[in-house]
Amino acid sequence: MSALRAAKQAMRREIKRRVASVILSGLVVSFQLLKHPKYVSAQRIALFLSMNDEVCTQEIIKDVFKWGKSCFIPRYQSDSNHMDMLRLHSLQDMDALPLTSWNIRQPAADDSSREEALSGGGVDLILMPGLGFDRSGNRLGRGKGFYDTYLERCMQHPRGKPYTIALAFKEQLCEQIPVDDNDVLIDEVLYEEDE
Repeated sequence: MSALRAAKQAMRREIKRRVASVILSGLVVSFQLLKHPKYVSAQRIALFLSMNDEVCTQEIIKDVFKWGKSCFIPRYQSDSNHMDMLRLHSLQDMDALPLTSWNIRQPAADDSSREEALSGGGVDLILMPGLGFDRSGNRLGRGKGFYDTYLERCMQHPRGKPYTIALAFKEQLCEQIPVDDNDVLIDEVLYEEDE
């Protein structure tokens, strides 16, 4: 195992331990996002369906539909690092999606009825999950490279790379995240600041 990989795994374990005690503060981050100028102006938004150790995106999804914005969610291919962002039509549509082995909902592999964001008009904003972040825009994901690979594809789209906002607990902020050449910088980390 490389030193970089070992450092990332050790950091993942430590961050998971810290995050377990702050799940509720994620609602504050969600409501901060709803006022953010990049969110307010975005019409095509890609976001993640949150896991238990991530900022909850439920209120954000409700707001996206409330304002008639287009909502795209990930469909991961577990045997690779390929991910597509597929259109979600409603909260009821989300509730009907099958669960993955990570216990998150995503469109079925054989569901070809949904618009893929990059095949259509691209996206204005991507909300980024992660286990850790630093103030330089580095992100520690779960190790499969789904989002980095997707952002590389976005850069090839005529609209270019969309604005990216990581949703984080302040406990997920790190002095420095170890990165390599495949890691794509995010534009902004949104977290609950101390009063």
